[in-house]
Amino acid sequence: MQDDLLLTIDNLTVEYITDTEIVSAVNGVDLHLRRGQTLGIVGETGAGKTTTALSILRLLPERTGRIVSGSVVFDGVDLLAMTPADMRAIRGSRISMIFQDPMTSLNPVQTVGRQIAEVLELHSADKHARSAINCRVDEILELAGIPAHRKDEYPHQFSGGMKQRVVIAIALACDPELLIADEPTTALDVTIQAQVLDMMTDMKEKLGTSMIMITHDLGVVAAICDMVAVMYAGQIIETGTAEDIFESDVNHPYTTGLFESIPKMGGSEKRLNPIHGMMPDPTDLPSGCVFHPRCPQSMEKCKTIPPADISINGHIIRCHIFTEDQKEVIA
Repeated sequence: MQDDLLLTIDNLTVEYITDTEIVSAVNGVDLHLRRGQTLGIVGETGAGKTTTALSILRLLPERTGRIVSGSVVFDGVDLLAMTPADMRAIRGSRISMIFQDPMTSLNPVQTVGRQIAEVLELHSADKHARSAINCRVDEILELAGIPAHRKDEYPHQFSGGMKQRVVIAIALACDPELLIADEPTTALDVTIQAQVLDMMTDMKEKLGTSMIMITHDLGVVAAICDMVAVMYAGQIIETGTAEDIFESDVNHPYTTGLFESIPKMGGSEKRLNPIHGMMPDPTDLPSGCVFHPRCPQSMEKCKTIPPADISINGHIIRCHIFTEDQKEVIA
């Protein structure tokens, strides 16, 4: 099974430096992704999801962002030890990323076909294979659900959903082994969101691509993810299969809070139960468990002692309540 591992992130710690303070954005993250899998990373805004993704591709701001410790091993090679030139060869070809806002991800003065072709030209062994590149542009547009004849049009001639399809086509043009999708459907309405998710899943299966889906939408995670990692204040506090997270009676209190904040179908009159409070200040994180100021099950030890990861049949939860009240569940 070790040979199936495509990406292994071990103890990743990332900080942002300002003139007056240090922002602890990612704090000891461990993640694993197998070939062909889709991993969903969920959590509130400010949890560190996007920073984790940018760290994989080493796209953090040069002057303010720094990787303090850890490793990011992709297909047996630590990306953090690679030269800038080697990383440029990997970005777009073996690892691609869909950024949050398709409206600003496209160049407004270039046709969509030219923008897809540019990626192919950068990573093509034969720089003169113009006809082959043109054919691939047509093919990837059709695969994304866009008629090939529209390749000579500009981004302003496309709707928001179509722009997102173009962005996805650019990311998948070189058949990457890993696709990182950062909130790819946030700006879309529900109907278009469903279409884009179906298209992404279909393209992923046809191309054999592994995927990391970053989102705050648990519905998206349930629809397309095999594995799920719940992130809070720069830490992974729960990981497991989608079945572990969505169907288990045992969840981290934060994950439970996320579920209770979702409206239920069926006309239930039960009021939503939101998570009270705000994400902690990353320049001054709480001692002990980072979730304890908002946790309804917080104990005295939660305020001073960081919890360890507890494994329940492969379902990992970082919480003290499973070392006190639910020993029988762990056993």
